[in-house]
Amino acid sequence: MKSFLHLGSSLLIATVSLLLFSSAAVAQTAPKREMRATWIASVANIDWPSKEARGNSKQQQQEMISMLDSLKKIGINMVVFQVRPTADALYSSDIEPWSSWLTGQQGQDNDLSYDPLTFVCQEAHQRCIDVHVWVNPYRVTNQFDTTDLAPTHIFRQHKEWFWKYGKQWYFDPSLQQTRDFLAHVVGDITRRYDIDAIHMDDYFYPYPIRQEQLPDTMQFKADPRGFTDIRDWRRDNVNLAIRQVKDTIQAIKPWVEFGISPFGIWRNISSDPKGSKTNGLQNYDDLYADILLWIEQGWIDYITPQLYWEIGKRVADYAVLVKWWAEHSPNINYYVGHSVSGLGQRRAAEPWRRPNEICRQISMNRSIEQVQGSIFFPATGLLRNPLGLCDSLRHNYYRLPALHPINKNLQPEIALSPTNLQLHKQPHHYLLSWEQEEATGGQQTSYFVVYAFPEFEKADFDDPRYIIAITHDKELVLDIDPEEFYICVTSVNRYKQESLPCLLKN
Repeated sequence: MKSFLHLGSSLLIATVSLLLFSSAAVAQTAPKREMRATWIASVANIDWPSKEARGNSKQQQQEMISMLDSLKKIGINMVVFQVRPTADALYSSDIEPWSSWLTGQQGQDNDLSYDPLTFVCQEAHQRCIDVHVWVNPYRVTNQFDTTDLAPTHIFRQHKEWFWKYGKQWYFDPSLQQTRDFLAHVVGDITRRYDIDAIHMDDYFYPYPIRQEQLPDTMQFKADPRGFTDIRDWRRDNVNLAIRQVKDTIQAIKPWVEFGISPFGIWRNISSDPKGSKTNGLQNYDDLYADILLWIEQGWIDYITPQLYWEIGKRVADYAVLVKWWAEHSPNINYYVGHSVSGLGQRRAAEPWRRPNEICRQISMNRSIEQVQGSIFFPATGLLRNPLGLCDSLRHNYYRLPALHPINKNLQPEIALSPTNLQLHKQPHHYLLSWEQEEATGGQQTSYFVVYAFPEFEKADFDDPRYIIAITHDKELVLDIDPEEFYICVTSVNRYKQESLPCLLKN
């Protein structure tokens, strides 16, 4: 074994085979840390479980394992898993009933030996995939009829906390009881499960319905809290909820992030000089979500605007919006939300019918320093490989793997280095093994990174071509000749911090 020389000072991680050393063009463009993710939607059985698997635990587990394996193969390193679509639960909860999307009937007991969220966390983390838990804050039903709600549903106990808009029921965002209940649910998930983040999407106040007013005039008059404009009051209702959720998470597990995936337009420039050059529905005015305030105040840890439009779209140009959010998210992690639903569809706009609009967008993202990755919707749509998108990810854009970005909004803890790195010669291969000190809190190890530097090349930890594995295990079967490389291992903790390397000695 050669002595280890030329240790670089910067320690970053990704994952790739040494066979990729010649991929200089890819290495120059692929970032060393990048979020590569997908939403796994449970509402209406969009992604998981399938309708056929409702109530069938074994089939659900098989479907999830198959999905995670497929996502891993194309380079995905994070999933956003929907566990609370309509004030229900796809996990064991004493607060809200089992989801009908899981069991077939809301409140019907699930297999008590199987907790879906525990299962997903274990299986995903074994594959070095992070789990962001997706909750909807206000939605109670997808229709006006409430007869299918379980007897234990909070709607049955406190109907005064809810109002109807359109054909759906919602928690009243103006009530402190709503905020407390939401924080109670989030706190329960954060405390009991090995999650990496809490995630909310674009559904705050409901999307406006023409000629129908929100039914909250009486609540505003009864408790305006000093506001004279009901629109400002509504925004403050959501602000209070966001801040309380953030405080709840940080008090329990400060390494768990809180992310928001808002509708892609904050405000149009016609409404606000600070707005984007677009002409569509607005978060601030229509959904009462003051995203920029949350960023400014540090109430959220990352932003994933849903930029579901093509480059060049007149009303909402992707090229305009991806840069606008970058300019207005200077102190927060910023990932782009992409929709793959239109790829290859005959009725879609022309850019979605030719290869490959999403690839164009990823290339644009990587030209903007602030953009740190992508989240695709939906997972099943992605895995159908529309217009060869999965092939492009696997063989080009995600050919070199990447670590999860370090969150700018969290106070990190230093990662503990592995120890006792050893090489064991087996009959037909070499086995690399190491040890890791047990730790608690944010210092817990998420995974290990194994580097192999060719004998006559500088040990550049910023270059992902030199990483031969990212693994959850404490050993690795080598498919290289260890006599030709300098080998070391690092660990990555829950804050995404990388340790100093442990070197393999002669």
